[in-house]
Amino acid sequence: MSFYLKNFDELLVEKSGNTLWVTLNRPEASNAYSSGMVQALVEVLRHADVDNSIRVIVITGAGKNFCAGGDIKAMKGKTGMFAGESNELREAYQSGIQQIPHTISQLKTPLVAMVNGAAVGAGCDLAAMCDLRIASTEAVFAETFAKVGLVPGDGGAFFLTRLIGFGKAMEMFLTCKNISAEEAMKIGLVNQVVLPNELKAKTQELADQLASLPPIALQMTKKAVVHAYQNDLSSHLELMAAYQGITQRSSDHFKALDGMMAKKKPTFDHY
Repeated sequence: MSFYLKNFDELLVEKSGNTLWVTLNRPEASNAYSSGMVQALVEVLRHADVDNSIRVIVITGAGKNFCAGGDIKAMKGKTGMFAGESNELREAYQSGIQQIPHTISQLKTPLVAMVNGAAVGAGCDLAAMCDLRIASTEAVFAETFAKVGLVPGDGGAFFLTRLIGFGKAMEMFLTCKNISAEEAMKIGLVNQVVLPNELKAKTQELADQLASLPPIALQMTKKAVVHAYQNDLSSHLELMAAYQGITQRSSDHFKALDGMMAKKKPTFDHY
């Protein structure tokens, strides 16, 4: 049986062509995280990243919301992800939800967030961890950790600050206010905003565009941009020389050149 046909805890997984659609599936809880969902998400992302037939991964939420972050009922009851005393919680964060940013930061496959509704707390952070974000006009973003007496323990401050800048990230974390999809686009949190009935089609369009590009170069470009942001010029140039040496002798490169010269769209096989 194909890995993607397995039943995952509170996660729907569907492979369509070169795109893997991953849907957080706890609509009754606004797709808030559970331990099972976190483990399944990490497992699926890691598997897809070494599957050369997957060129784009899309994450979205079932129902009306993208992801509500932490489950308020579980917090109140000290159950699931929120069970145990302080040190147990610290260890649970490290082995649990913090594996999501660890995993995403290592992905070579482009990751797109299709934000269909509210992305709150760790849900907003999940969107920020992705490479690109396309949102419905009905989407809402908020960093509400302080509102419930918590800190962004999933690493969200790391990603959001780099995405929208120190000042705006600080404002979102300290005020806990809701940000509309339009405002999110203005501050750089979202790349596209579309009508709800166009969201799936526009996301598919974006995924197809990414999947049509030379996969080796696209994956290395993604890693190059991340490296450039986090490192100094000398180390970046040294790495880029190595990357260019690899891509410039790849079959993808020559297929792309042949396609341009023949004015035909090239096809890139699995590698």
